[in-house]
Amino acid sequence: MKIVFIGDSITDCERDRTDENSLGNGFVKILSDKLRPIYPDMDIQLINKGISGNEVCDVLARVNKDVIDLKPDTAVVMIGINNVLHQYKYGKQLDLKQFERDFTELLGKIKDAGITLIVLEPFLMPAPDKLRMRPLFNKELEIIHRVAVDIADEFVAYDEMFNGLSESIRYTEYSMDGVHPTHRGSRLIADTAIKAIRKHLV
Repeated sequence: MKIVFIGDSITDCERDRTDENSLGNGFVKILSDKLRPIYPDMDIQLINKGISGNEVCDVLARVNKDVIDLKPDTAVVMIGINNVLHQYKYGKQLDLKQFERDFTELLGKIKDAGITLIVLEPFLMPAPDKLRMRPLFNKELEIIHRVAVDIADEFVAYDEMFNGLSESIRYTEYSMDGVHPTHRGSRLIADTAIKAIRKHLV
């Protein structure tokens, strides 16, 4: 059973790109540590292909090499936050129509290759300097949700969950900057994603 994870820094999480076996320090590594004891007799290979800073167009450009050519049983995709973040950080304008085209093509390529597809929703926690991103991010999330529900085998929501938790527990418990998860945040991502992944482990 081969599972490939692709996305941005949240997936990457300081993996060693010179080592194909490196899973980084985030939710992918936590998932690996959780799955192996549950399925001790199953040969489960997890591959981390996250690259920090990637937007949807970047993942689309490398999906053949980093996902399809590896012939995984399952692909797990989490991408989208940088498309909004880079507008506010670097002035790079987000074209929502192009975003939808790219995201739809990305998911479609994976599904057309006969790969089980799990989409993990990006999230934005209420860090004060990120609040201005919320209106545009909500528009992007609407696209992600609509396209993922239509194409993917599983869609795992995180944004509402993290923001709901932040009402009772300070958001910095889960992310210091509102974007990148702490270890506690990564554990929560893994704890939720594993339910979707286990549905397709055979």
